[in-house]
Amino acid sequence: MYSPERLTLPIRRSLQHRWPRPAHPSFPRRGVSANGEMRFTSRLTESFLTDDQKDPEVVKPYAAYAPSGNPKGKLVYANQGKLSDFETLNKTIDLTGTIAIVRYGGAGRSAKAINAAKFGVIGLIVYTDPKDINDGNAGESQTYPNSWYMPPSGVERGSYTEDFGDLRTPYYPAKSFTYRIDESDIKGLPPIPTQPIGFEDAETLICELDGPEADVSWQGSLACKYNIGPGFRANGRFSGSDVQVSVYNYAEIKSSANVMGIIRGSVEPDRYIIYGNHRDSWVHGAIDPSSGTAVMLEITKVLGRKVKEGKWRPRRTIIFGSWGAEEFGLIGSTEFAEDYYSKLRDRTAAYINVDISVFANATLRAQGTPVVQNVIFTAAKQVKTPVSASLSVYDNWIRYFNRTSSLYGGLVPQLGTLGAGSDYAPFLHYLGISCMDLAYTYDRSKSSARIYPAYHTAFDTFDYTDRHIDPGFTSHQTVARTAGNVLLRLADSLILPLGPRDYTETLENYYNTAEREFSAQLTAKGISLVPLKDAITRYKTFSEELSKTISELKSTETPLRVRMINDQLMLVERAFINHFAFPNKLYYSHVIWASRSSSVATFPGIADAYARAISTGLKEDWDQVHHHITVVVTAVDNAASTLQTAASI
Repeated sequence: MYSPERLTLPIRRSLQHRWPRPAHPSFPRRGVSANGEMRFTSRLTESFLTDDQKDPEVVKPYAAYAPSGNPKGKLVYANQGKLSDFETLNKTIDLTGTIAIVRYGGAGRSAKAINAAKFGVIGLIVYTDPKDINDGNAGESQTYPNSWYMPPSGVERGSYTEDFGDLRTPYYPAKSFTYRIDESDIKGLPPIPTQPIGFEDAETLICELDGPEADVSWQGSLACKYNIGPGFRANGRFSGSDVQVSVYNYAEIKSSANVMGIIRGSVEPDRYIIYGNHRDSWVHGAIDPSSGTAVMLEITKVLGRKVKEGKWRPRRTIIFGSWGAEEFGLIGSTEFAEDYYSKLRDRTAAYINVDISVFANATLRAQGTPVVQNVIFTAAKQVKTPVSASLSVYDNWIRYFNRTSSLYGGLVPQLGTLGAGSDYAPFLHYLGISCMDLAYTYDRSKSSARIYPAYHTAFDTFDYTDRHIDPGFTSHQTVARTAGNVLLRLADSLILPLGPRDYTETLENYYNTAEREFSAQLTAKGISLVPLKDAITRYKTFSEELSKTISELKSTETPLRVRMINDQLMLVERAFINHFAFPNKLYYSHVIWASRSSSVATFPGIADAYARAISTGLKEDWDQVHHHITVVVTAVDNAASTLQTAASI
């Protein structure tokens, strides 16, 4: 199935043709000038360390969705660009009319610019500090091509937006006839010109800053102490100079496509297991996304051969999705979810996402909703690691990421939670489909890198992957075997291998946190958490009853009974969806996994409403706390009722 859509993509003018010479004015530039004299201009391209960086199709670094402009002002260093960082600076510096330089991490890309603008900052420069990506290594001999670390000229490109999907067609597929909102009505975009640079150029700027020394928590790994500014040292090379950020971005409607493959199910063709990976990349994209693409293509090759030979056909339909325009905000997958909303909501049992399949080659890293935990465990126990034929992926995984589980009676691998960083987002947050994301990653005890260091740079190449990420590509094979095993279990098992009982640990942990952190103030306001506790108890009871029912099923069960149980297993995740719970958050409808600004790890709606109520003390804000408790209680009760139906079949 080929699904073309018309999508709004932020591109630079130069993307319409071959890359021009670096001096072409349509490229963003960052410069330091005084009295009309340009004293420094940042790099337009990354260093040519291999022939890969010389390719004329390499996209010059830019911040997608940032507005054009040429702001000029005194430079300040604002750490990670968090709201608290600018609040700290604003106590001693008038930020109005300044240019801020911030490092990646701590806040979303777009949030950095939005936070800056609130304090009068008129331009933003973003860089990756070697402290955050390179374990402090910054020299040329310590970085690629000599190691996996980001070279000094490396620049992380990216989309600067808080929402996902086509930003002008929220909740509707972006086709030629679709109504589009005005660009001025789009929320969550940078309000000021923004440009990413490499830490080589960042060092040139930051190490010349005047003003007080930044707090120790703000210090990075560049070759100097970080001062906060404003402006440059009087006795330095940039004395009296301003910084100008010149950006020439503009938006244009371009076409993108999802390429779909389908293996029709033999028994339940109207029940879907979806496996997805995006196809686009910022530059070469050997790891992001081509490592995942290679895994998906290998799986389709194997399964396709079996189907063509007539040796196998899955019980349920398998849908493979090669998503377009993911890097601009998960556009292809989101538009697909919008286009087929009803069908996908009613018929999809699970979604498997393999975006970056190999960050490194130490261990499996799995993220997902609790119901997919056990099927991943089962598959991981069956697949062997590349390092030893006697060591399973499961046993290796538990060495690196683990937790104690009362449900499993001991130590189990840690299943991470899903945010909105890849194409699972619309399926989880909007449709309420049980999702997972699988990859191999690095040993966190040996590296604190925020992500693999060549991420979104011109150095994410086959050479980089072959030398430093996965020599021999054995971890790619391991991910393919693990993901393929999970896929076949979901597509072929008589009873869907989804475990609603595994949700009880999350619900109980979230409740215990809420009770510990919030109960005193809630009691004082006459708000009770008891209904939530009771709902979780009911959920736990019915999930255990369903597990018992499934364990007692016979192979001769009627197809109708099997189908009814499977449908409840599929639909329990949907019970946590409330499209009215978060009216100010596009697509976020899952009351357990929606985004959360509060630092308290509990139900996001309750946590954020409580934080606001504590801050303002207003009755209407405390009413919102009560409202969000009601939202969660209702969702958990609905999930319990779904399981009760299945258990009583």
